[in-house]
Amino acid sequence: GIYRSIDNFAQVSKHGGGMGLYFGKVRATGSDIRGFKGVAGGVIRWIKIANDTAVAVDQLGVRQGSVAVYLDAWHRDLPEFLQLRTNNGDDRMKAHDVFPAICYPDLFWKMAKENINGSWYLFDPHEIMVKKGYCLEDSYGKEWEERYWDCVEDPEVSKRVIKMKDLVRIIIKSWVETGTPFTFNRDIVNRLNPNKHKGMIYSSNLCTEILQNMKEIETISTEIKDDNGDAIIVNTTKAGDFVVCNLASLVLDRIDLKDDKEVERIIETAVRGLDNVIDLNQYPVAYGEVTNQKYRSIGLGTSGYHHALVKEGIRWSDEEAHREFADKVYEKINYYTIKASMNIAKEKGSYSYFEGSDWQTGEYFDLRGYDSDKWQELKKEVSEKGLRNAYLMAIAPTGSTSIIAGTTAAVDPVMSRYFLEEKKGSILPRVAPGLSPETFWLYENAHDIDQGVVAEIAGIRQRHMDQSQSINIYITTEYTMRTLLNIYIRAWEAGIKTVYYVRSKSLEVAECDSCSS
Repeated sequence: GIYRSIDNFAQVSKHGGGMGLYFGKVRATGSDIRGFKGVAGGVIRWIKIANDTAVAVDQLGVRQGSVAVYLDAWHRDLPEFLQLRTNNGDDRMKAHDVFPAICYPDLFWKMAKENINGSWYLFDPHEIMVKKGYCLEDSYGKEWEERYWDCVEDPEVSKRVIKMKDLVRIIIKSWVETGTPFTFNRDIVNRLNPNKHKGMIYSSNLCTEILQNMKEIETISTEIKDDNGDAIIVNTTKAGDFVVCNLASLVLDRIDLKDDKEVERIIETAVRGLDNVIDLNQYPVAYGEVTNQKYRSIGLGTSGYHHALVKEGIRWSDEEAHREFADKVYEKINYYTIKASMNIAKEKGSYSYFEGSDWQTGEYFDLRGYDSDKWQELKKEVSEKGLRNAYLMAIAPTGSTSIIAGTTAAVDPVMSRYFLEEKKGSILPRVAPGLSPETFWLYENAHDIDQGVVAEIAGIRQRHMDQSQSINIYITTEYTMRTLLNIYIRAWEAGIKTVYYVRSKSLEVAECDSCSS
């Protein structure tokens, strides 16, 4: 139930973790409850409880909790959801300390591109379940689209109609004012899910890089009799899939990316270390340990991307050289990450759900067009020898540890060649790593770069990742609504699974401790 999810979030937050919560199954405002018409309060009331929990569970006063709240683009409460963090409107409907995110189907972006004046329909998920016998959120792709139009055309299903251009305008207004909602492209995510045989991915985590199967926790009640014949109710819990992030990052500018032996050795060490963390870790929530042991998922990412580009003598806006760099580097990292997990599987066995996965059938490799002899040989080996980890790659924001490592954050361009960092009351001057007269013009500030190029390069990297990457869109006051919408459409067309913040120079943002590390 909802309160169990809130309790789990509190436990995770207490131990310094951030979390993503999916609200797509919650009744919309005015829905029925146990036959009583129009009594449901909607998702906003429940999100406010998550908001208050984040504020209250503040990690011994160090910092308050952080939570992203995900809602489907067809949920009837979406317009109110988009006002959660804005500065105008009814304050009773606000939740300023959560980070909203929207789960978009492909149809949304198709309409935004081709039929911006068309109508978009919003539904109550509970009503659809009762009247249609299925849950719209439990499908994706062609099946979802057929069900969506079935609901649109059914006069028995109540719907809220909004013009696509009006909805897009509200979303863009929120992006510009608050940097949110985050973006989760659910059809791309689930089509490329290597473990789709065991479930669906409904949403992501706080920092939008983790994409793993999700399943609700169930309570099973059994009635037994004691020696006196009195009834005793015994409640047991079925764990479901409670996703946990096991993260590490390669510092790209510290690695000789042209030396395959060095790259393989470092990745082998990192993957083995992450796999060991699964067994050695302390879990604030028992459900997380159960899921971790079943899937043994890891998230090997990278930081220092912009610094590595500069060391190669490549400007961010040099599209041809940049594309080639991104494609070669991340294909290589992906190859050796899969190989490392396979080698561990030879020693310790595969994860529980390997049989029937895209790894085992080879569909993972086919969907990404890996047809060279080297890749085909790895595909055959993985199918025969197994894989230790169900999910392998995810790029976290690394906002904190990139500074400690003296490099640039994750795969983002630097926001400035020199900046001031504020930590616990002190202000420290910082410069881009390796800044010199020779590298000065190689570093381009994030807000000066064509964000369409940022999206396309991210799409190239995305092909080589089974999960996602924390990428941001950097805007200036010169951006129009149409410009920003076109960047997101371009990102969707490039195959990007998720987008993190829209960052203007005035916005401050939050990350979970694990992701920022």
